[in-house]
Amino acid sequence: MDLIILALAPVVIVAAYVYFRDKYEKEPIRLLVFALLAGALTVIPILVLESFLSDLGAGLSHYQSAAWNAFAVAAFSEELFKYIALYLLIWKSPEFNEKFDGIVYATYVSLGFAAVENILYVSGGGLVTGVMRALTAVPAHAIFGITMGFYFGMARFYHKESRSLKQKALLFPILLHGIYDFILFTGLAWLTVVFVAFVVFLYISGLKRMRQLSRISIYNTDYALLNEKLSKPE
Repeated sequence: MDLIILALAPVVIVAAYVYFRDKYEKEPIRLLVFALLAGALTVIPILVLESFLSDLGAGLSHYQSAAWNAFAVAAFSEELFKYIALYLLIWKSPEFNEKFDGIVYATYVSLGFAAVENILYVSGGGLVTGVMRALTAVPAHAIFGITMGFYFGMARFYHKESRSLKQKALLFPILLHGIYDFILFTGLAWLTVVFVAFVVFLYISGLKRMRQLSRISIYNTDYALLNEKLSKPE
């Protein structure tokens, strides 16, 4: 039981942080729970696709195998189904009415997947694994979700660029996720420094994207309130 709490604690903390960063129009708890559940359920098709792709990469050399498993098996499979879940959940939802909402829902979908994955890893690896993943893997999944949601949120409102932005919403998380896993899968000791630097980069880039869309949401809210005030008769 203690290990399950340890596995879920970072998920709850990140979910709460993202929720409270959405300052002007909180998303319905019901939809956020659905996003977490949708992310958790993606584990099933992901495992099937990962098994198939893993078999295709059998016989590769060490570094080729590390690249294949990082970018194709893990990053592509996981981010693809997270994206599908996100799209089906909110693309046509009336609740998706701000760019920042893309970040909120994409992060919650990612955290739903991360919760299941973390329980599996921590149950087998114990306390040390739980602490390490709380500082690296869970925030990384959240940041992959923030990256996805950043472009997904803009795609919903920038209609002329919607197609290219939706492509970026899938491709950029795959790229970041693949780099993250490749560094781990190579098993090279000197890459530990690179790994730490990359995790720091993920933190900074994720927070930057959140601030950027948060500022846009604040501007849009203030602009709408101003228009409403000006439209009222004296």
